[in-house]
Amino acid sequence: MPSENHTHFSASFSSLRRSTPFRLAVTFVVLFVVTFFLSGAIIYHMLDLGLSRDLEQSLTEMNALIVSTYEPGDTQDLVNTLNNYASFQSTSDGLYSLTDHAGKKLAGNFAAPPIPNGVYTVTSRDVGLKGHERYRMQVSTIGPYSLVVGENFNDVEEMLRIVLVSFEWAAAIVVATAIGGGVFLAVRAQARLDRVALTMNDVSHGALDARIPISGNGDDLDTVAIQINAALVRLQTLVESMRQVSSDIAHDLKTPLNRLRLTLDAAVAGNDRQADVSALLDEARHESDRINATFEALLRISQIEAGARKERFQATDLDAVLAVISEVYVDVAEDAQKSLRITARCPAMIRGDRDLLTQMLANLVENAINHCPAGTAITVSLSRQHDRAILSVADTGPGIPAGEREKVFRRLYRLDKSRTTSGSGLGLSLVKAIAELHAAEITMGDNQPGLIVSIGFPLLPGERS
Repeated sequence: MPSENHTHFSASFSSLRRSTPFRLAVTFVVLFVVTFFLSGAIIYHMLDLGLSRDLEQSLTEMNALIVSTYEPGDTQDLVNTLNNYASFQSTSDGLYSLTDHAGKKLAGNFAAPPIPNGVYTVTSRDVGLKGHERYRMQVSTIGPYSLVVGENFNDVEEMLRIVLVSFEWAAAIVVATAIGGGVFLAVRAQARLDRVALTMNDVSHGALDARIPISGNGDDLDTVAIQINAALVRLQTLVESMRQVSSDIAHDLKTPLNRLRLTLDAAVAGNDRQADVSALLDEARHESDRINATFEALLRISQIEAGARKERFQATDLDAVLAVISEVYVDVAEDAQKSLRITARCPAMIRGDRDLLTQMLANLVENAINHCPAGTAITVSLSRQHDRAILSVADTGPGIPAGEREKVFRRLYRLDKSRTTSGSGLGLSLVKAIAELHAAEITMGDNQPGLIVSIGFPLLPGERS
């Protein structure tokens, strides 16, 4: 069992190590640590320079103050000043020395060896003292004398050492936190990506209802997950639609194909009897035309759903489409003993394909004409609501039951009461495909009595109020 757990852990770590989130985490950890060390090195260097500069400035000011007490031929004030400074500090704190040209000590707390003028960093042993102190020392000449002023450098070095140790501890904490945080974030991101991969694997094996869990953080992974889920919903709808189409084709086209076969068999039998079969052949041709029309309609719906007509989109006035339908179908409705009238019109510019929009509205009007009884009133209206144009087709016919309103948009779906009338059951499927191509929302409602179909189109930006 321990061996299996070790093997599983090794495989998991190996998988994590190859993952993009882990590599990104490592990259950012390295960049963060390198940036931290560079920043620390710069700060340490600047602090070292600043402390050294302050120490040298202090030495310069003290040297200048001591030199100001000297007057040629009178060294008493100089000697007194230097001895006063030396009396307050031991050699471990500061160095003060005044010697003549022979190296004889005249004042101070130690006798400095001969040293050229300048600024030096020295140790106690360098100037003949005991201990391990370090000093910053300035040597200058005052008349015939040599003046040495030095300050203990250990305090500065101790401060720098404390800063360096603090930085090392901070660096250790930063590195540990960065590595731990990077691994945690990588594992968390990889877990979410694994859920995406698992969902897509389920979908590839036929579980089209699988969805990626949303964390609710609103981050980029959630955005991607939402978009993938939307695509999966669309895929599920399309696959179910294809299944439904296959089933409906098998059921709805079986009857006309059987009729065609029976008609052709009757024609063959009549021809064997040398009878006139022209009427049977004519009927077979019409049946074949109806079958071909059904397949052409299916192909056209598929092309529209694939967005093949979007390149023909341009600014289109729905009111102009309404005018064409009114002109063409008023007389058709009268011939069918129905009435068609336009109850409201307004300019409504949208981006779309005028031919498809005309066909969509024509299908809705033809459906009302073909499936409603004599005396039905059909009304078409166009209105604007904020940023949308609402196109409505209403009738006072028998309507569609609420439970059937979503189903009628399926390909080849027909209500039982409509199966005795001509048609393929593709008119409303085409309407929905055209509406979705134009990013429009289509709804069906109760006209009390009858049916009302409303389609909301997004207006062009300049048309919105």
